[in-house]
Amino acid sequence: MRQATIKRVTKETQIEVSLNLDEQSGIEIDTGIGFLNHMLNLFAKHGRFGLVVKAHGDLAVDPHHTTEDTGIVLGECFKQALGDKVGIERYGTEFVPMDETLGQVSVDLSGRSYLVFDAELTNPRLGGLDTETVEDFFQAVAFAAEMNLHARILYGRNTHHKVESLFKAFGRAMRAAVTINPDIQGVNSTKGVI
Repeated sequence: MRQATIKRVTKETQIEVSLNLDEQSGIEIDTGIGFLNHMLNLFAKHGRFGLVVKAHGDLAVDPHHTTEDTGIVLGECFKQALGDKVGIERYGTEFVPMDETLGQVSVDLSGRSYLVFDAELTNPRLGGLDTETVEDFFQAVAFAAEMNLHARILYGRNTHHKVESLFKAFGRAMRAAVTINPDIQGVNSTKGVI
């Protein structure tokens, strides 16, 4: 089974994430930030991942540390669960509409960390989540997982719809990228490693 459980404890946060790539074994999300819970639930459901997130952070300060650190641990789980990446598709691109909004996420599980984030989030807060931390979350995941992640909104008006379309597209793109293809011999790279 391709799965991982990682716990990270700092003076600001205590985060534990369990990820199962091959079985939607259950989704339980508790970050203390309602909107982030909602987005991670959507990510796991549309990516068909088993995901348990338990996060306690210094929310009396703001949601930044909890959001970013959750992204770090989720990225670390992907890296660990993927192991040597033998047979995986490696790439995934998904477009997801949400009413008037169209979001796109493309990923490459390349072993190289990079984020391109192109989304104008005009509402500064959604529930208890500062929307500027959406980019911070994706950057944390991309760098911890050592992958390229491109997230963009092609068009849209409603900030909730924009963020939701990105998290759904991210789940679907990751599902495509982690899928094992029996036609791929070794790893999907001319270098022989990714």
